[in-house]
Order: sequence, then C-alpha cells, then structure tokens
Amino acid sequence: MGMRPVYGHDDLLNRLGGSIATGRFPQVSLFTGPRGAGKQRVALWVAQGLLCEAGGEKPCGACRSCRQAAELIHPDLHWFVPIPRPKVADAKKQIDAAQELLAGIMAERRAEPLYSPADGMLGYPIAAIRLLHRVVAVSPFSARCKVIVLGDAERLVIQEASPEAANALLKVLEEPPADTTIILTAERPDRLLPTVRSRLVPLGIRRVSDEAVESFLRVELKTELAPDELQRRVFLAEGCIGRALSAEDDAEPAQAASRFLDAVRSGAGGWARRAFRQPPWAARGAFSSMLDALALSLRSQLATEGNLSRGDLRRTVEALKKVEETRTAARGNVNPQLALAVLGQQLEGLT
Repeated sequence: MGMRPVYGHDDLLNRLGGSIATGRFPQVSLFTGPRGAGKQRVALWVAQGLLCEAGGEKPCGACRSCRQAAELIHPDLHWFVPIPRPKVADAKKQIDAAQELLAGIMAERRAEPLYSPADGMLGYPIAAIRLLHRVVAVSPFSARCKVIVLGDAERLVIQEASPEAANALLKVLEEPPADTTIILTAERPDRLLPTVRSRLVPLGIRRVSDEAVESFLRVELKTELAPDELQRRVFLAEGCIGRALSAEDDAEPAQAASRFLDAVRSGAGGWARRAFRQPPWAARGAFSSMLDALALSLRSQLATEGNLSRGDLRRTVEALKKVEETRTAARGNVNPQLALAVLGQQLEGLT
C-alpha cells in the first residue's frame, strides 16, 4: 500500500520541484509547521523527487524508484522517527535494536499509511543517531543519492540527560557526504539546539484550505463519512490534514469540554473545583484533546453566527482566543492544573 498523495500544497511543491530539477535543493534542511500540516509527507515527496529516475521537476510516479519510495521500500530512502530507548547495554547491540525498532514502525506505516502521531514518550536515543551515522557512511544502493528524513526532530534530547544525541547529529550536518540529502521536520524548531538549527535551511509548511482537507477525507478514507462528521473533522483540522485523521471518535473529550463549560458558567467555585481535579502532569493527551474539543465547540458556535447577538459574537471570539492561547501553551512545559484554572478565570463571563 503506497503513501497517499499530497493535498493542498501545490504551490509549495512547484517551488520545491524547481529546486530539485536544477540541483539547488539544500543538502540539509528543516521543514517546520504545525502538527499535522504534512511536514513528513512533503519531505517524502521531496525524497521521491530526488530519487526519481526521470529527473524532472516532479516525481514521475511510474519509475521503479518512485514506486519504491511511495511504498516506503526504497533502499536509499531512510526514514527516522522517535523510538523507545533500546534496553540493551552494549553500544553495538543498541544500534541493531534501534534499527529493528525503526523497521517495525516502517512496516506499520506501509500497512497503514494514514498513521497516528508518534507517542509523546518516544524520542531519539543516542543509538538512533549512531544508526544515522552508519547509514550516512554507506554508499547509495541503487539510486544516484540517498535521502534521510528525520521526523519530530525536536525530540532529539527528550530521552537523554544531556544533548548527546543532538551533538552527535551535528557531525553529520556539518559535512554530509555529497551523495546524501538530510531533511529534518519539527513542529517546535525552537526546541532544537541553536547549533543544529544554524546548519539547516528552514522551510515552512503551512496549513492548507478547508477544501483541501475535505477533499482528502472524501477521497482517501476507506469509509464514507457522514456530512456532520466530515464537517466536524474539517473544523477540528484547522488546515492540518493530520489532525483530521487523528480526530476519530472523541466523544469523551467533547463531554469533558462540555462539563468544563458548565463549570465555568456556574462561577468561580465551579471552574476552580474542575481545575483542582485536573492531574498536574501530562499536558498532552486527554488534556489537549479536551482543549481541542472546546475550541471546536466555540468555532461551531461562530459558524452559526447568524444566531448570535453582536455581544455574544464578541464574547465567543474572545473565549476562543483564550482557549487557543491555552492550547498553544499545552504543547510546551505547562502545568495543566494551573493552565485550566487560568482558563476558567478568563472564560468566566465570556461563555
């Protein structure tokens, strides 16, 4: 099963295709953008173009290299993603274990190309970067070059007590072999070491239109979505197809969001009790999902603005702004309990 086509990034792909065809695509680059915007998918499109045997501005899609790249089986396309830390002591065995872990993840993505985001507890142990060194040192197997895509690069130091993994990566980025192109992707490039960022050519991957999200969902999902569910996913995606794919049945977050709004409307005692019950850890996961559902609820109200008075419209817009600020903070190092208490205070009188 091959990777799904890229939707909504036509202008970007045209620019990238021109740089590939003229040999101007940088050897080391950093694709940045919001979660689910398609950073890794665009990176794989670039990899397919670099490996394509036709050598045009876009991957031809018909040659052996294009087909192998689309199916994630090209021997010169190497995709690195966050993995668990290998549980062996020997350094060489750690590298082998990292290779096996990555192979397992790639097998899963070949079986289901519409994959979920990497678990928040995974990262880049030093064994993964040593494996990268090993890959870089090997000559291309069948193409004129090899391409390495390193997704979620901001996690390079998550599992280590020191920036050892990121520093090891520096050695590769400073002088990559002439036959090697390396593309990193990151939602939060500010979390990369400055010494790493300084060696990369940045490229922003922007959100796509709601029409592109809807077209992807209609064409690429195996099951047909009911009109209400389709519209809900488009709203929740906010121009990021990956978010639409992860917006499965989220009745529980929606119920949590509804209960929080009820608590806010009951006054300070209500939202304070709700905030106190929020676990003060794990800002991602259920807490972020509740905020997503809360933002969706407010945006849905704005979509029917004809039913709102001018004052209600202003208050709903302000409430949505406060929720969005909290959602952004939740992606960083924030205490969910405190964040929810502040949000409750801000929303009082707005909902």
